[in-house]
Amino acid sequence: MPRTPDDQPSVNSATMRSFVHWIRAAAPYVHAFRGHTFVIAFGGEVVADDSFLGVIHDLNLLHSLGIKLVVAHGCRPQVEAILAQQNIPSRYASDVRITDADTMDCVLEAAGQVRARIEALLSLGLANSPMAGARNRVSSGNYLTAKPLGVVDGVDMQLAGEVRRIDTEAIRQRLDDGDIVLISPIGYSPTGEIFNLTVEEVATQVAVRMDATKLIFLIDTDGVRNGRRQLLSDLSTADAEALLERSTKLPSDVRTYLPAAIRACNNGVKRAHLISRHHDGALLLELFTRDGIGTMVAATALAHIRSATIDDVGGILSIIEPLEEQGILVRRSRERLESEIERFIVAEYDNHIIGCAALYAFPEERAGELAALAVHPDFRREGYGEALMHEIEQRARKLKLASMFVLTTKTAHWFLERGFRTVAIGDLPREKQALYNYQRKSLVYLKPLAA
Repeated sequence: MPRTPDDQPSVNSATMRSFVHWIRAAAPYVHAFRGHTFVIAFGGEVVADDSFLGVIHDLNLLHSLGIKLVVAHGCRPQVEAILAQQNIPSRYASDVRITDADTMDCVLEAAGQVRARIEALLSLGLANSPMAGARNRVSSGNYLTAKPLGVVDGVDMQLAGEVRRIDTEAIRQRLDDGDIVLISPIGYSPTGEIFNLTVEEVATQVAVRMDATKLIFLIDTDGVRNGRRQLLSDLSTADAEALLERSTKLPSDVRTYLPAAIRACNNGVKRAHLISRHHDGALLLELFTRDGIGTMVAATALAHIRSATIDDVGGILSIIEPLEEQGILVRRSRERLESEIERFIVAEYDNHIIGCAALYAFPEERAGELAALAVHPDFRREGYGEALMHEIEQRARKLKLASMFVLTTKTAHWFLERGFRTVAIGDLPREKQALYNYQRKSLVYLKPLAA
């Protein structure tokens, strides 16, 4: 039934404005992820949950955006249920199932059930649902060659195995054809044996050997928390390893999946994510918002400071233009910025420019100007401004400059707190004095630079 004018939401409503803002904010991630391979992994408890359909909707959306999806699933609770039905004991060593022949039959039955449920839901195309119009093809097969774990700490693991080889060529062909590739925790040997694998090892090995951009685990907790119970939105692998060593109170799922995330990132996967399976839309919130909702792991720190390049001009302008409009910074045209780009440094967070600064040297008078120091509003309380200033100081020292000055109309106290002192316009280098804008009435602050 057509909507009447009274039914139409106002384009100026908070909901509509929020929607437009979210779409625009997500657009850079959509462009960045298209054509890339993501490995998304979860245990059988995710499939058994009533909210799994929401996960399916999000997988469908990611696929529709041109992301190549490899989905790895586990089936531990399903195996436990079948073992209980058949009065077969469940045995573990080092959190890995000891798999004899009878248990292996239960594993195969459970894996088949889970795989069929996932394939069925990914095939949905109901009208008036997020899957409307979806025509997903799901590909699964004998992509994994496995070998036995053998004896671990004196325990014969029998048919429990580990990944030996992955048919990456076949997986890439399926992905290039537009399929979603579904991988069960089952591996095969050239002699016809079948091995029970863990989902975290399968997902990690596939992500590494497929050169995946992201490996994502859906887990029971929100992500990784520190000793003060604060959620860590990002971790380097070195920090993650240190956390595992010193903390004895990490949840069991973090103990399981964080080492897998570390291994993946240390072997070439750009990012690994641990996010809660209990949050509706967690995949979308983690991937398409800057802060995410869980923990992101990378081999190196996500934030770093580096010299600017011509490709950074757009990012720098997006940082400084709002401050120019407020009269805090002097206006710079794109052309001027491009011609002076070698003077700039940038702070980068996860491939996004979040701050900048520039050094203008006056070598004859052994002085340098700290200019265009700016940080994105969302990062201003995280120390990036000070880090940018220190980097400019280091570069000034390398040029053997004896002092650094700054002109400002709004942030005097910030500089005073960091070792600058008030000086007169006449204390500026002669060239800078000639360019001083008396209409702005900028205050001048100077900081001696130790050798």
